[in-house]
Amino acid sequence: MAFCEIRRVLISDSLAPACAQILHSQGDIEVTECPGLTPQELISKIPDYDGLIVRSATKVSSDVLTAATRLKVVGRAGTGVDNVDVDSATKNGIIVMNTPTGNSISAAELTCGLILSLSRQIPQAASSMKQGKWDRKKYMGSELHGKTLGILGLGRIGKEVAVRMQSFQMRTIGYDPVIPPEVTAEFGVEQLLLEEIWEQCDYITVHTPLLPSTTGLINDAAFSKCKRGVQVINCARGGIIDESALLRALESGQCGGAGLDVFTEEPPRDRALVDHPLVISLPHLGASTHEAQNRCGEEIALQIVDLVKGRALVGAVNAPSLSKAFSPQTKPWIKLGEALGTVLFHLLPKISGEIRVTTTGDSLKNSGSFLCSAVAIGLLQSTEMKVNLVNSCLFANEVGIQMTSQHSVESVETRLEVSTEGLHLVGALSGSTPCLIQIGPSHFRSPVSLSGTVLLWAGETNIPKLLGVLSAAGSNLQTFHSSGGYSVAGISAPLSDPSPLGSCRQITL
Repeated sequence: MAFCEIRRVLISDSLAPACAQILHSQGDIEVTECPGLTPQELISKIPDYDGLIVRSATKVSSDVLTAATRLKVVGRAGTGVDNVDVDSATKNGIIVMNTPTGNSISAAELTCGLILSLSRQIPQAASSMKQGKWDRKKYMGSELHGKTLGILGLGRIGKEVAVRMQSFQMRTIGYDPVIPPEVTAEFGVEQLLLEEIWEQCDYITVHTPLLPSTTGLINDAAFSKCKRGVQVINCARGGIIDESALLRALESGQCGGAGLDVFTEEPPRDRALVDHPLVISLPHLGASTHEAQNRCGEEIALQIVDLVKGRALVGAVNAPSLSKAFSPQTKPWIKLGEALGTVLFHLLPKISGEIRVTTTGDSLKNSGSFLCSAVAIGLLQSTEMKVNLVNSCLFANEVGIQMTSQHSVESVETRLEVSTEGLHLVGALSGSTPCLIQIGPSHFRSPVSLSGTVLLWAGETNIPKLLGVLSAAGSNLQTFHSSGGYSVAGISAPLSDPSPLGSCRQITL
């Protein structure tokens, strides 16, 4: 697959030396490290690179991605990708990947530290001591033992927080719209509806991505339903807690304190929350440990090396279905999907509406998603768009083609079928060679190789005329197949002028 060809990588943020070392030693990739580039400098440099690795400082905007004519992958050494325009990357056929496990422990430990700090006002008391004071009565705290912690977002970090705070004998409850309650019950978190969580919590911590559905998740309405004096922690993304609502809750006493490692604007120009006496504020330190930085740098480098070598695709944010496409067994099927899409493109004057991709055979049971993408590449070959497995279904949809997939158990044979209104194609592999088995009602006695150049007719074929045209053009007939109204010929070289053959379509595969 073309987007695996990664020869030069730009690292535009400060990363552990191991990142560049792994890329060079294991992937034979040339690495340039340029932390601190301005947006314009990045736009100027990026056309020379196949890969870009960032942390959170670099903003990978649409302008950067449009200028990146060679770029195949953007690697985010960390969890969130809100500094990358993922939609623009997808349209440009660029994989965006992150390291979902790299900083989980560090972020979870920081969250636990803020919960402890809030419960005993540790930073405020330490600051008071440095000012020469001895305010024992002023900094009366509370135990965590027996208190209830609400965890919004129960993925890797939420789980790690829960397990650690349970050691303080805290009750852990939570909410996650994706992870099933039976899964979170295994690590001691009872899942409830959001409306049931607010009133029960002494502490609430958020560990969700920043999405339209999570922006302002903790707002005025949520604070009004909480216990008076509830304390909140955000080590995820600024904006999940409505900062204006938090300030109002702090001033009224409805919120008893907040631990904030992230802000809507970073660094925050509005200092109202940062300077508030009940707020412990940090400069986005969730992943700022030596271990996390080494781990994230190593992970993103190894993920890119695996991509280059075609071994695996891990951490893809905008192409998760392709994670199953990286194996020696699946690559010939991807070639077959592209070939069937190409044949369909040449057979139909205009393609729109639903294209159904059906797989049969156990080995293709979970392959429908990436085979849909492969077929779409063949269908879109005449466009000027930069089409690959990352964006082909998106572009197909934009031109009125809806790709759907299903797996059929009606046949034990391993085959790939592509259907649209009025036409049905069936393909399979002969060894690792993509082959055509059926066009509409025409079943070919032997598989038709879909490689090189083929000529295809609907109707009878004048064999002597075909041989005469091929001979005059210096091309040899290698294979010929005819059945039920369709004929296919494989030839040794493309014809410069196939018009003497009438309705024949020349297809290069």
